[in-house]
Amino acid sequence: MSQVVSIMWVYNETPVLELEEPLAIAAGVKLLVKREDMNHPRVSGNKWWKLKYNLQEIAAQGKDTILTFGGAYSNHIYATAAAAEACGLRSIGLIRGEERRPLNPILTAARKFGMTLEYISREQYRRKADEAFLSALIEKWNDPYLVPEGGTNDAGVRGAKEFGISLQATPFDYLCVPVGTGGTIAGLIQATGSRAEIIGFPAIRGEGSLASDIAMLSGEIEQDTRWRLERNYHHGGYARKTPELIAFIEQFERTHGFALDIIYTSKMMFGIFDLMKRGYFSRGSTVLAVHTGGLFGRQEQLQ
Repeated sequence: MSQVVSIMWVYNETPVLELEEPLAIAAGVKLLVKREDMNHPRVSGNKWWKLKYNLQEIAAQGKDTILTFGGAYSNHIYATAAAAEACGLRSIGLIRGEERRPLNPILTAARKFGMTLEYISREQYRRKADEAFLSALIEKWNDPYLVPEGGTNDAGVRGAKEFGISLQATPFDYLCVPVGTGGTIAGLIQATGSRAEIIGFPAIRGEGSLASDIAMLSGEIEQDTRWRLERNYHHGGYARKTPELIAFIEQFERTHGFALDIIYTSKMMFGIFDLMKRGYFSRGSTVLAVHTGGLFGRQEQLQ
């Protein structure tokens, strides 16, 4: 288990870039991007932080298997499989929906990393937090360490908070982050305090319990004056895209010279650009956007 520490938690320091973006200049805003997509060659972005303490907990418990959940295009599934392989752990991924052949690049890579993929119905998947369902999984897979969808548990939020603390050297008035299961923004809320407004850009459609989940994970009042969710930029929902989003990604990459993933960061950046057009950000303010990685398999997703 010493491999967990020796391999997994080599962290590449990542830059904060100021974008020379005409919209930002017109809005009187300084737009910064924290390039967390560069923090690890395989387990990049917020997944590095959310898995960090989960893997340390596996080592502390002396377990050799990690079991987790995700959709067919889940960055978390890919990252967990890669981290487990690097640390000499067995990994199991419960995938929402039916198996489709050929496997997409993310599931192909997860399998190459040694992850056992098991497909469960959407009805079963909705029970992923049910105690009886989880007890049956623990018995079936011989007592694995369970990590929720997206790596969002206390250990994952702890890692996200540590990331948020690392941002304190960068002055900003607004902190923007993509949102999936809510663990990353919860940790950032804990770390940031009242120094800035935090805006989360959900990649999923609909209200659901996301805001209350984030409030519970962060221990804060739901959608108080320090944070909020901007729900208008999901482009159809998780892993969905629109021609408008694809055109935005292509233009962004021509202008700024680095890639955006299609599921999370691109939707956040699309939203930030639209909010700049609308004059949401105060003139003279600094907006810091977090690139949360997830670039593997993006070429297929753009098609």
